[in-house]
Amino acid sequence: MPDHGRRARLRARVARLRVVPARPAPARAHADRPHPHHRRPRVRGARLHPVVLAALLLASRFFVTGDGTLSLVNAHTDERATVRYRRGDATYDTQAIGRIRHLFRSQGDARETDVPLRLVEVLAWLQHTAGGKPLVVLSGYRSPDYNQDLKAQGRAVAGGSLHTEGLAADLAFPRTDLPRLWHRVRDLDCCGAGYYAKEGFLHVDVGRPRFWEATTSRVDENLSAGNARVFARTEFDRYAAGEGVVVTLHAATVPPVLVRREARLGGESVRVESELPEREGCYEVRGPGARLKVVGVPAVRRAPVVLSTCEPRVERTPETVETNPIEVR
Repeated sequence: MPDHGRRARLRARVARLRVVPARPAPARAHADRPHPHHRRPRVRGARLHPVVLAALLLASRFFVTGDGTLSLVNAHTDERATVRYRRGDATYDTQAIGRIRHLFRSQGDARETDVPLRLVEVLAWLQHTAGGKPLVVLSGYRSPDYNQDLKAQGRAVAGGSLHTEGLAADLAFPRTDLPRLWHRVRDLDCCGAGYYAKEGFLHVDVGRPRFWEATTSRVDENLSAGNARVFARTEFDRYAAGEGVVVTLHAATVPPVLVRREARLGGESVRVESELPEREGCYEVRGPGARLKVVGVPAVRRAPVVLSTCEPRVERTPETVETNPIEVR
């Protein structure tokens, strides 16, 4: 979070931005090195029957979506991007996502990281909800090094900030709009929503559903220390029967997290596959980019995948880690 002098200068710059309207929404818019082993299953995309896949693509892959377009302004550089990130067949344009990734780059060192489609859709939903004007990005991705530099300077940033994984954005809005938008995001029950009234921005992330204000953020308490708040996210929300579910772990502040080969979904047992190194039958997850794949998933309506961790559990690592709810049909 900016200091008072920088914050004032940044507010002035935001106020001078020439905000242009977003493009009209289409009519149908809306809501680490693998250990070699010849028997280890490879994490690949599932091969679905063309009819099943086509039917799935007719629906959005996420429960919360925008209209397929997103307009952003970088408050620090005045850089702008207006993209159609989702095509009419519900597939995603990697070039458009790349433009979002670049605009979201770390302000301290210009490093970039992947921006998950889940966050892109939430931001597009928020843009539509806020009236359609471009979203003014105060902070997107923050590299771990830059985040640590800010913390060393005494700035109010969390050591395990989701900004360091590309899962969060701080967005400037008129102060009169902030309460309404904050409550709208809260009502989604999908995301993190932080209301910073004095500073004039809204924090949005795709971590655990939770909400706070500046006075209740508790960033100085380092709540994520020791893997206490580790969570998982799936690549999408909606899946077809037979499609593998790719899962990533986040907020793992003290690696590794050891994950069992069996998980639960809707009360049933499912298999976990990965190319990650193994230790006594469990996968070693050492970073936010590590991928697990859940296979053999049953039909289910909005239930989370429940992963089980293995001993030894580092510090405050929980026994189970849940994803967001998913739907399989």
